Amino acid sequence: MENISRLEQQVRFIVEADKVKQIFRRNRIMDGSRYENDAEHSWTMALTAMTLAEYAVDPVDILRVLKMLIIHDIVEIDAGDTFPYGNEAVATQHEREVAAADRIFNLLPRDLAAEYRGLWDEFEAKDTPEARFATSVDHLGGVIPNYQNAGGGWRENSVPVESVMQRNQRIAQGSPVLWDYARSLIEELAAKGLIVSGALTS
Repeated sequence: MENISRLEQQVRFIVEADKVKQIFRRNRIMDGSRYENDAEHSWTMALTAMTLAEYAVDPVDILRVLKMLIIHDIVEIDAGDTFPYGNEAVATQHEREVAAADRIFNLLPRDLAAEYRGLWDEFEAKDTPEARFATSVDHLGGVIPNYQNAGGGWRENSVPVESVMQRNQRIAQGSPVLWDYARSLIEELAAKGLIVSGALTS
């Protein structure tokens, strides 16, 4: 490895992580005017977790949850944002994201690289209360904007209500209360005909 200082390594990582601002998702911002980027998504998820932590099914270390939510999408700098519905790229998503994690987190000094990679792996494994709640919040972060946008990306991409329900029911693992709320939003969209039953067309 090149001989650079700890501070230079940390700044190099920050500069690289800034690229999440260039990764756009299939969800629009709440007013529907444009698609959101990963940095905006991560900020909203951190704020959501802080605000809704009382609904976690198990007590959580909220700082650990926030760290996971802030870093978990950094891998999309290399791997891109993978739309989870009817997308062949889902099959290679984990492999691509692991390779990205190997590269990006290793820009950091060794101790921070181990900490951040450990947090990313914990989020992926979903074996701790913090990871399960962070995942619940992350999924809720797809439901609320799509609700605010009258079906949003689900409607634009012809995602059937069955697929939306199946993917997002994992919210219940971290918070049954938040899943009940999310489900009510999805059911309302379906009742209005904004997302419909059927098979994926894309």
